[in-house]
Amino acid sequence: MANMTNSPPPIAIAAAQAPPRIKPSNYPEPFATQMRGRIKRPLGDLFGLSNFGVNLTHLPPQAVSALRHAHSQQDEFIYVISGQPTLYTDAGPTQLQPGMCAGFKAGSGNAHRLVNETDTEVVYLEVGDRTPGDEATYPDDDIAAQLVDGQWRFVHKDGTAYR
Repeated sequence: MANMTNSPPPIAIAAAQAPPRIKPSNYPEPFATQMRGRIKRPLGDLFGLSNFGVNLTHLPPQAVSALRHAHSQQDEFIYVISGQPTLYTDAGPTQLQPGMCAGFKAGSGNAHRLVNETDTEVVYLEVGDRTPGDEATYPDDDIAAQLVDGQWRFVHKDGTAYR
């Protein structure tokens, strides 16, 4: 979401000082609590960016970035700043180090997520586009998502709504 205030966006900021997202997760329960501890600072929104999003994300020990997922329309990219997260994809686990990056092409079906299995905080940048009509699949969980009017709508895999 773009900057919703009437004030102009900043010229520049210290990324670590950006306010965190108010709602920790868009997932319905029982999935939202699995994101406990994750802190996202939506940097792109501060500048009114609408074509892509940029988040500075912190994962304390044992936290996860998301449910393992794949997008139909959205490319995603991550860059590790600090810590050593484990990237889980369809190919299995890959240990990442600071300075490493990974990308996930839309429509590839390669589901992914980061898990901090260490005792040190992980910090990374995540970048994704905001292509209308995007859908996300979750091979490990009973959930599916559609991007409708800029908002994620979640349903069970059989199409019934979460309550």
